[in-house]
Amino acid sequence: MSGGEAKEIHAVMFPYFAFGHMSPFIQLSNKLSLHGFRISFLTPPGNVSRIKSSFLVTSTIQIIPIQIPKVQGLPPHLHNTSEMTPAMHELLKEALDLMQPQIKTLLSELRPQFVFFDFASHWVPKLCSQLGIKTLGFSVFSAISGAYVTVPARFIGVETGEPTVDDLKKPPCGYPQTSFTSLKAFQAQDLSYVYKSFNGRPAVYHRAVDGFNSCSAIVLKSCNEMEGPYVDFIKTQYQKTVLLTGPLTPDPPSGVLDDKWATWLAQHPPKSVIFCSFGSETFLKDDQLKELATGLELTGLPFFLVVNFPGGVEARAELDRVLPKGFMEAIKGRGVVHSGWVQQQLILAHESVGCCICHSGFSSIMEALMNDCQLVLLPLKGDQFLNSKLVAGDMKAGVEVRRREEDGYFSKENIKEAVETVMVDVDKEAGVSIRQNHMKWKDFLLNAEIQDKLISNLVEQLKAML
Repeated sequence: MSGGEAKEIHAVMFPYFAFGHMSPFIQLSNKLSLHGFRISFLTPPGNVSRIKSSFLVTSTIQIIPIQIPKVQGLPPHLHNTSEMTPAMHELLKEALDLMQPQIKTLLSELRPQFVFFDFASHWVPKLCSQLGIKTLGFSVFSAISGAYVTVPARFIGVETGEPTVDDLKKPPCGYPQTSFTSLKAFQAQDLSYVYKSFNGRPAVYHRAVDGFNSCSAIVLKSCNEMEGPYVDFIKTQYQKTVLLTGPLTPDPPSGVLDDKWATWLAQHPPKSVIFCSFGSETFLKDDQLKELATGLELTGLPFFLVVNFPGGVEARAELDRVLPKGFMEAIKGRGVVHSGWVQQQLILAHESVGCCICHSGFSSIMEALMNDCQLVLLPLKGDQFLNSKLVAGDMKAGVEVRRREEDGYFSKENIKEAVETVMVDVDKEAGVSIRQNHMKWKDFLLNAEIQDKLISNLVEQLKAML
């Protein structure tokens, strides 16, 4: 930026309409607003009431409602993916593509310097080039997963129209040499979705790669300390500037833990309780839920299990149907099985909680690492498999549950074994090194000076682009 008084920088945020995508865009909006950026956040009106409390109270952030065009089969009252079927997810991408005229008109009025866009709206760079606006492809996924799944090299040696399961078990050509060398068959099978086209629309892979190829710069929610080799590989693949936000650590939780849970947790010794949750949009199959619950009981430790079900399902009836007869009675006092939202950050911060079993969503991993909760990783889909490899393999700060190669089945004994590694066998080599590494990463994530520097570096690099 040249001469005179520094001009206010205006950035538009345009995330995909899923809360797991909106959340990092909100966190980045808050960080940039503290550096004087003006932020316009685009989302359908049905999301506004749920997300507005997550923004800093500042005059520099405004939420602008945008309308989802009508698409047959997509209920007009659904404004995010949380209650959508898999088929509706694909229709939502179709609707998103129909938003181009609306977005172009809006950007013509707003005239921002930057638009941060998500994987699905790969058409944003072309649209913005007509308006003289710089575009930033912001990946909310870890660099390890982006480097494995959405790089041009993924199609080297692919002989059919899309990679096979065998192709996806192996890293792409040129992938960095780290502790992670391959995926299991069931994990590769799950990732194959990324390369499939639905309703004649571009596959997730083609949206992501097209957006990254066309944008002014790529922005990753990562840092070199955690994912340096994967960041470098993405830079090499796209031959363009890659900016880093850092892990966008969550702010300390506000409020007080509900009395009901505070009282129950206080009955148990420090660092003894296992907290287990899989987020709001990851659901366990019947046999998985049964093995998980009985595996927790088998540990002999107190546990707090949060289980959610797809929309329209009665949770209590499902639990009664799936869990062994008499299970709830048998765990009374020692175990809680709950369905619905809980104050996860406050629970993880409670002195009685010593272990977190999670689906390896990156936010859940960060929240556990920032507390004294030993990580047991049970990834169930997509990027979660890669996040787990990063934490258990490269960072050596958690343990992944052992699974069957072909279908990902795990038994109650597999759950017990993983928990005991970090909670019982704490004097054995694996338990000792995992705890030491956990403490190292906790110190890194809680170091405000380091985290602030990552954002101020990003701000300087953005200013240099103008």
